[in-house]
Amino acid sequence: MMKKHEIYKKDKWNMMTVEVQGRYIVLREISDDWGEEAHTFLSRPALMHWAENRFPKQSFQDNEEEWQRIMNAFKQV
Repeated sequence: MMKKHEIYKKDKWNMMTVEVQGRYIVLREISDDWGEEAHTFLSRPALMHWAENRFPKQSFQDNEEEWQRIMNAFKQV
């Protein structure tokens, strides 16, 4: 059984979803800049490591609430 999580969604082109497919975690990132990109992880720590590198806290210094919301969404996976 698949469980789907929506991490963030700005519009129909800028969004990120995570699907738990058995022991695999598949992250799909859709952007109007580069289209769709998919990443497959074997563990939640690997997913969190990727998320921390993809969304560095320094980039959200003006909006730390948004960074916290995104990280909490990843932790719910």
